[in-house]
Amino acid sequence: VFKELGAEIITINDKPSGTNINFNCGSTHPAFLREVVLRQQADLGLAYDGDADRVIVVNEKGNIVDGDQIMAICALNLVKKDRLPNNTVVTTLMSNVGFDKAIEKAGGKVIRTNIGDRYVLEMMKKVKTVLGGEQSGHIIFSQYSTTGDGLLTSLQLMKVLREEEKPLSNLASVMEKYPQIILNYEIKDKERFFKNVCIKKFIKEIEEELDGKGRIFVRASGTEPLIRILLEGEDKNKLEKISQNLREVIKKEDI
Repeated sequence: VFKELGAEIITINDKPSGTNINFNCGSTHPAFLREVVLRQQADLGLAYDGDADRVIVVNEKGNIVDGDQIMAICALNLVKKDRLPNNTVVTTLMSNVGFDKAIEKAGGKVIRTNIGDRYVLEMMKKVKTVLGGEQSGHIIFSQYSTTGDGLLTSLQLMKVLREEEKPLSNLASVMEKYPQIILNYEIKDKERFFKNVCIKKFIKEIEEELDGKGRIFVRASGTEPLIRILLEGEDKNKLEKISQNLREVIKKEDI
């Protein structure tokens, strides 16, 4: 597709053995792609997951451009052309707060849903908009498809690059990413975790400490014996201190 559209393509990690899908490559391991982009002085690099329903991008400077940034670039382009219904874009609870600020600054609106593309699509239909997705790079352009499609997302992003005639690093700068720390705790009993008085009290104290300048989001994994915690705020050092204290509280409670 890219060659037919006139792009010069350098392909890597394209020799599957049946067992090496996403092995040190793809959207969850973009380090080697970054090296190639810098070495070849490419305009951008595209990293897909195993079934190519999501994409993570590397800009010409070797920096990661995640799903939040891709959505911000595409959403702001649609807002400018008055082609984003109700100026609304849908994302999940895991998206960076910088995404909300970028969209709202342009007069747009962000609606958040539970994690998962099914919830994103349901909300998109409910509010009648055409763009939604996740930080992971799973993005839905419902004018063309009702599910995430990494190739479609790549083409939409590159279309904006051509229209704006700016490098990807410049376009991605429309969104300031707030520091995030994601913690995964293996626990014995998820129900006991959420009912534990000391943990609930400490999480409440964290919310008060962040006081509108950050957030903590706690959820149980649906597939593993894990509790996933997202800390987000303006001060990374403060977040790291909070995360360390939180680890100690959880360890002490022996859930």
